[in-house]
Parts: sequence; C-alpha cells; structure tokens
Amino acid sequence: MSKVTKRKHVMNEALWDDFELPKENQSIVKVLKSMGNNLHQITTPTGEEYLVSMPIKFRKNIWVKRGDYILVEPILEGNKVKAEIVKIMNKDSIKYYKENNVWPKEFEDSKCDVKQNNDDDLFENTNRNRIQYHSESSENSSDSERSSNEE
Repeated sequence: MSKVTKRKHVMNEALWDDFELPKENQSIVKVLKSMGNNLHQITTPTGEEYLVSMPIKFRKNIWVKRGDYILVEPILEGNKVKAEIVKIMNKDSIKYYKENNVWPKEFEDSKCDVKQNNDDDLFENTNRNRIQYHSESSENSSDSERSSNEE
C-alpha cells in the first residue's frame, strides 16, 4: 500500500467517516494542550484531567489541536497516560451526538463547541490596499444613464 493510500484510509478512519455512537467504555473529551511525543492533555466532562496517547497508525497523518473534541478509549497499563484516541470529532459528528442526546451537557455551554468560520474574527491587514471589484451590471446601468442624459 502506498503512503498516500495509507494516509487516505487513516484520515477516513480518524475523522469520522461513519456515524456511530460511542461504546460503553469510550468517552468524549476535550483537548487542553499538546504535551509532545504524541501525548495530549485532555479534560473530561467531570473536570478530570489526564494524558491520552495518539495511536501509531494516526501519527504523522492526523493532528489534534487545543479545543478539539475526541473520542477516547481507556487503557489499563500506565499511570499518567490513561486512554488512547479512537476518533477525532468534527462539527458533523458533534451535531449527530447532540441529536442522539449523547453529547455531554458540560461541553454544551462551551463557546468552542463548534467553531464557526466567521470572517469577523479574521485579522485585517491594514498595510495593503483593499481591492474592490465592480460588477458589470453597475457599469452598464451607468452607461445607459449617460446615454439617456446625452439625448
């Protein structure tokens, strides 16, 4: 299997290509920060914080950032690292969980719940002139006004 094909399959598996509810031993958590070495500090809906690990198959293919929600499965060995990442949630999976009443109520009040792509939050570069585009219809209407005024 080529590197590109492997990456495609790993991305589909990790980024929620199928909607299924979590199993009994899986839980939804929020990433607080990356600790390096494929470890991430997370918080549970109850407020407990611990480390989770990224599985080997996801490494170098999937990135998790602060504020993301993930599905984890507990691991028995280890004192500091208590779980392993199973799925990385996107806005569609979060919506599906909310519709099925599986989403933790503690995460609902969070403003980072589903990140909105809003242009108002973007930084505006004031060092460059803004380019303004004019539509053809406005030019045509002004031409027709001029010709009527000339008559």
